[in-house]
Amino acid sequence: MQEATYQKWNAQVTAWIDEAKANILEHFHEPLDVEQKSGRRDLVTQVDKENEQRFVAHIRESDPTARILGEEGLGDDVQDDKGRLWIIDPLDGTMNFVKQRDDFAIMLSLYIDGVGQAAWLCDVMGNRLFHGAKGLGVWLNDAKMTAPANLPLSEGLAALSGPLVTHDVDHMQAIAAASLGMRIVGSAGIAFTKVLRGQQVCYISYLRPWDFATGKILAEELGLVVSTVDGQTPTVLSYGVVLVATKQAQKAIVAMQTA
Repeated sequence: MQEATYQKWNAQVTAWIDEAKANILEHFHEPLDVEQKSGRRDLVTQVDKENEQRFVAHIRESDPTARILGEEGLGDDVQDDKGRLWIIDPLDGTMNFVKQRDDFAIMLSLYIDGVGQAAWLCDVMGNRLFHGAKGLGVWLNDAKMTAPANLPLSEGLAALSGPLVTHDVDHMQAIAAASLGMRIVGSAGIAFTKVLRGQQVCYISYLRPWDFATGKILAEELGLVVSTVDGQTPTVLSYGVVLVATKQAQKAIVAMQTA
């Protein structure tokens, strides 16, 4: 993406995110309309839906030929990754929002023909906006980020999905044991930010496109690896177990799958 094009989109998307943050904070001390989707641990609130509606409206106006894939289904019925595709998670970590009022994020990204072009990931309560574009780098608010240290799994913390560890999916218990310790955040967006900042060497969970599309662009721009646990590259429309990690940590995790 050309820098001028990115700067134009960055100004617009940042304004959209500021609007979404304000909407979240307006509901902070009000009763929430909480519904279950697939089960009692998979929640949606009126805030998720309102934010997605607003993002969809802004994108329709600013990029009318693009398609939109949103977690709450208010965009398009997307079956392929051709052309311009915006991917939205209007409130990532809804359970955290409902129960903790902390550790939740907003994520938007733009892909063209399946290739990530630009991404915005907002840690709402931390007041941190991670944003960047392919070939241009990544910023944390206004400061350009440097690549995190390429630490091995044995020298870092691992953010892992609780259910994957409990059921030992893909040798998750061995991965936890090989690290310096396991952490569970409950928000894919927030977990991605910790790997981007070098606070953790990996994050592994069952993810859907809106969970990892934004983080994938930012992570790869900082020299991190986003793959399946057996080392394959997920497409932007993939559903399944995905990891983001330093190159050394990813190599160790992939090796555990065939040991």
